[in-house]
Amino acid sequence: MSAPKKLFIKTYGCQMNVYDSERMAEALGGEGYVETKSPDDADMILLNTCHIREKAAEKVYSELGRFKGLKAEKPDLKIGVAGCVAQAEGEEIMRRQPLVDLVVGPQSYHRLPEMEAKAREGEKVLDTDFPEEDKFEKLKNRPKAKRGPTAFLTVQEGCDKFCAFCVVPYTRGAEVSRPAGRILREAQELVERGVREITLLGQNVNAYHGAGPNGDLTLAQLIWELDKIDGLARIRFTTSHPNDMQDDLIEAHGTCAKLMPYLHLPVQAGSDKILKRMNRSHTAESYLRLIERIRAARPDILISGDFIVGFPEETEEDFQATMDLVEEVKYGTAYSFKYSTRPGTPAAERPQVDPAAADDRLQRLQALLTRQQREVQDSMVGREVGVLFEKTGRLPGQMVGKSDYLHAVHVADCNRQAGDLARVRIVSSGANSLAGELIA
Repeated sequence: MSAPKKLFIKTYGCQMNVYDSERMAEALGGEGYVETKSPDDADMILLNTCHIREKAAEKVYSELGRFKGLKAEKPDLKIGVAGCVAQAEGEEIMRRQPLVDLVVGPQSYHRLPEMEAKAREGEKVLDTDFPEEDKFEKLKNRPKAKRGPTAFLTVQEGCDKFCAFCVVPYTRGAEVSRPAGRILREAQELVERGVREITLLGQNVNAYHGAGPNGDLTLAQLIWELDKIDGLARIRFTTSHPNDMQDDLIEAHGTCAKLMPYLHLPVQAGSDKILKRMNRSHTAESYLRLIERIRAARPDILISGDFIVGFPEETEEDFQATMDLVEEVKYGTAYSFKYSTRPGTPAAERPQVDPAAADDRLQRLQALLTRQQREVQDSMVGREVGVLFEKTGRLPGQMVGKSDYLHAVHVADCNRQAGDLARVRIVSSGANSLAGELIA
């Protein structure tokens, strides 16, 4: 019996890429590949790329350059580029880096086994189509390994919003929702493999409208169907758009016990002028009123957000409006970035903000967000929370997991195993985590 071939995957960017990498590994697992943590002993290297940040493509080329020596030592080594940079720059990748054997877009990775076979025959293979077949359905019979207690599950892909700063509609395509039945089958299978918490993924996950037996289901209706799965203890979803927070989804946060009290709801800016230039289609006021309704349904919910500062034409007054909105919402956690141009997007052609001013604004915003995050963490001390343990900690007898609110929690002298869900009293708050003790 021949030794298994080894696959090294490096994943960049969002949770959806993490999910895609897992499915690519499953696809190639059917061809005799097992994953390795080092590129040095790999028979195939895959870079699953993200195009959201500035100079994303250049970072990929730089990473590929590091493999030149390895390719020279191992001529049979196959190197592939997947994901959104692959979609955007497919032919250019092949031209600039001859060591690349295959390039596959995010909608075509179910074809990896066929592409790998052609690469083994010496062909250069490029597939960045948007095929009509369901890639998830094509992969459903691939080998499935035991899983950890948490998993991502893509339910919706693509975006129809066309925010002025974003490349997703061009690299992931139009919004498509997976049929509810297929999602439920995959969720059941994940639970049978040891998963207790599932995070539903989509570029605009709350725009989900997948086909059900009696018409399309909303995301809330899908969550209620998942709620029926025995053994599934927790449900989360990300990333949401304010314009797609329907009434039934808000209500579900207050009534579905398995739906965790955490919501990532990006606003991006607090200035209506900038929001309009971003093509966000909501206002600061409509966002704030939406937060009020969500908190009325679930008062303890932790709100997370995304912010872009230094967007083209942003003034100090516009930035102050963002700071004011942050002060009013009080985020439990948030992600903030300085605007960076994405070629091909409308905002890239507009007058840019002075980089020094953008840097200063980012530092001020991050200082405020960090203070809010710490205040929310500190407020957890003395409270009882549910913790799903995921792994052993750095200290003997220590276990680490996530609270209902997605805080990292470590518990000393813990007799629980990965996958156990327990009640924990929070005893202290650190920089990025909480310490707790088991409640007998």
